[in-house]
Amino acid sequence: MPEPVLRGPDWPARDGAHLLVTGEQMAGLEQQLFASGLPVEALMEKAALAVCRAIEADWGPRLRRHGAVVLVGPGHNGGDGLVIARELHLAGIATVIWSPFERHKPLTAAHLRHAQWLGITQLPQTPDPAGEPLWIDALFGIGQRRPLDGAIETLLAQRQLQQPATLVAIDIPSGLDDRTGLPLGQACAQAATTYSIGLIKQGLVQDPARAAVGRLRPIDLGLPPALLATVAASTPLGLTAADGARAPWPSHDPAAGKYARGRLLVIAGSEAYRGAAHLALLGASASGAGSLKAAMAAPQADALWQLLPHVVVQRRLGCDPRGSLQLAQLTAADLERLDAVLLGPGLGPMPTPTTAEADAWGLLQGFRGLLVLDADGLNRTDVGWLQGRRGPTWITPHQGELRRLWPHLADLPALEAAARAAAESGAVVLLKGAHSVIASPDGRLWQLLASAPDSARAGLGDVLAGYAAGRGALALAGAAASPADAAWLAAASLDHALAGLAAVTQAGPGGASPPRVAQALAERPWSHSPEAGQGNDRDD
Repeated sequence: MPEPVLRGPDWPARDGAHLLVTGEQMAGLEQQLFASGLPVEALMEKAALAVCRAIEADWGPRLRRHGAVVLVGPGHNGGDGLVIARELHLAGIATVIWSPFERHKPLTAAHLRHAQWLGITQLPQTPDPAGEPLWIDALFGIGQRRPLDGAIETLLAQRQLQQPATLVAIDIPSGLDDRTGLPLGQACAQAATTYSIGLIKQGLVQDPARAAVGRLRPIDLGLPPALLATVAASTPLGLTAADGARAPWPSHDPAAGKYARGRLLVIAGSEAYRGAAHLALLGASASGAGSLKAAMAAPQADALWQLLPHVVVQRRLGCDPRGSLQLAQLTAADLERLDAVLLGPGLGPMPTPTTAEADAWGLLQGFRGLLVLDADGLNRTDVGWLQGRRGPTWITPHQGELRRLWPHLADLPALEAAARAAAESGAVVLLKGAHSVIASPDGRLWQLLASAPDSARAGLGDVLAGYAAGRGALALAGAAASPADAAWLAAASLDHALAGLAAVTQAGPGGASPPRVAQALAERPWSHSPEAGQGNDRDD
């Protein structure tokens, strides 16, 4: 197993803008508030009024033209909906309520009586799914574990079919699991906007939930810091676009030369995948690492000086008859005086095993610096090999690669799968997806909340691997002798996501090409902000 390293930078803040909780955790926090003396009624009013203001801000013109239908459940989510219905009605917006339940929790029943006293219409029949009013889903909140009733499930499906993107959800779309982001039954509500109350629920930011959640709008309740301090240290932190300006960046002695600003060797590419090494080196170049070397297939090595003249060819490697890169010619001298090694993009399948090939893998396993394993670097190894690593290791699997290494984790939610993979291997895990997860062996977790769907393109993983490895090399060479901590990989992953967003903003949906994303990584426009944290000294 890797030798223990010191804890790296604490980022971002463990506050209401970043904590990603389960429904059970949120309910536990609420119980602490109630035990402290805060009335349940007060918290419901505060939350529902904040949601109502957000709905009016987002949907004001439609509400004034067509009104609202509030779908009211039997619990406190239904109570939130009734407070919203009351406020919309008092604001002069045509509002009706529909609740197919005979019994309601006492507080919700009281709000229902008051709504009736105010003269708000309560529909005796199912609302028309083709109607123009905005639907406000307050049927079921967090903690729901049973599938929706068949009639409600059908009604919500019909609403999406006949009036798409005209339903908003309070806290969570009804029928969606707040832990996994998967429907509890055959279907769930499809929201144009979901207003997450208090803290963001983990299920809302998982890849399977994207279509059901729509736009995610956190509703800040100003929860006391003392309360948030009770949240478990293993609770994931969400990374937003705003966090890019405050991300940690290694600081260096102003007099440091290139070899003291991160030394990285990239082992990538092959005859079968000729462009992978170039893309990985583009990403590494964007990181600002001071010294870049490459070990690659001979034909690509011979042309490298024309494309990336600042990269030194450390070793020309051979390929097998299928075009896969062979590592047999790698020597101990190639790994000397390095902070980090990237292995994997475009290597191709494992060549025929030989003693020399096995020796090369032994050298990599014993390398004391940071080893970043991506793509075929992962496909050529196993968990036992990872557990035998002598230095820090970062791995960057997608779901398929994770499934090969850990078949027993294949059906788990991304947060849990990444956390267990990190704990079992001792490696920091970047599980790639629309909302990538970064997991540290010590239990810390991050998840990206900012991403551009249009940047899901071939070659961008190679750029990410190179950039992450370069950032790791920079951290290890930093003036503070920074460890290869998971926070550095989380920051690099967020940068990559923001670069995709910047490329799409600049050039449109087709603009997130690997070279343009690498260029955005080099420029990092999101860091040019007065809020940027100390240490973002791009003096390399």
